[in-house]
Amino acid sequence: MTADPSYTSTLTEGRGGPTVFRIRLGAQLRRLREARHITREDAGYAIRSSDSKISRLELGRVGFKERDVGDLLTLYGVEDERERAMMLSLAGQANATGWWHEFAEVLPGWFEAYIGLEEAAMLIRAYEVQFVPGLLQTREYAHAVVRLGHPKVSDEEADRRVALRMHRQRLLTGPDAPRLWAVVDEAVLHRPLGGDEAMRAQLEHLIKATELPNVTLQVVPFARGGHAAAGGPFSLLRFADPELPDIVFLEQLNSATYVDRSEDVDRYLAVVERLRLEAEPAGATPGLLNAALARL
Repeated sequence: MTADPSYTSTLTEGRGGPTVFRIRLGAQLRRLREARHITREDAGYAIRSSDSKISRLELGRVGFKERDVGDLLTLYGVEDERERAMMLSLAGQANATGWWHEFAEVLPGWFEAYIGLEEAAMLIRAYEVQFVPGLLQTREYAHAVVRLGHPKVSDEEADRRVALRMHRQRLLTGPDAPRLWAVVDEAVLHRPLGGDEAMRAQLEHLIKATELPNVTLQVVPFARGGHAAAGGPFSLLRFADPELPDIVFLEQLNSATYVDRSEDVDRYLAVVERLRLEAEPAGATPGLLNAALARL
């Protein structure tokens, strides 16, 4: 039994850092295990662990020990030294640290995976009911948002949290930048976080952002009443790599949920389509932003 060479040759392509390497490598290990009709329990026993550990490895939820990968490859009948060396090398890359680890002291574990996935996405779709999406926030606005969620942290910690958000935004203007399609409730334009001056700068920043070829911003007006995304904000990520499924990210106060089951993701895709139709056209967004500016 050997690893699929057409697949392993693409494992190092693309971007997104260790998060994506883990998902890709996990998917290949699952393919190898299933081809040999080996249960997760038996695979777990081979690495002195459990079936739940195998499940987490195959989903890319945890890092890889090279010894475990080697034992699994032996169990799955991968004997070619070149292929084994490639897979073991990928295990090392999957355990590498991304740029976001320099913010480890303010980065919760449940959000770390999202940053890696965001880095790898070719399309980011987001809906926000209360705040400007994080990728489009100014520094002053972001600081006000951080202070709302973490009122007791020191100024230094608040600044670090904002710096992390600003670093994430480089994605939109870097090479091979993803497309961002965001919908916000009109209330976002009327909530002056950080005061009038900060909000004015934020609205002006959004006007400039809509000029980027890879950014689309739509507004759901008050006049629509209820709408498709009544359940709350979410992000939906799509990847160029066919091995990576669409993933929905739902953030809570102190945790997050990652949704990747196809039937669940399909529901959010339907909501996205309905939001696109219920929101004002993207061409109307600059006028709505200028109108909000005039009210400040």
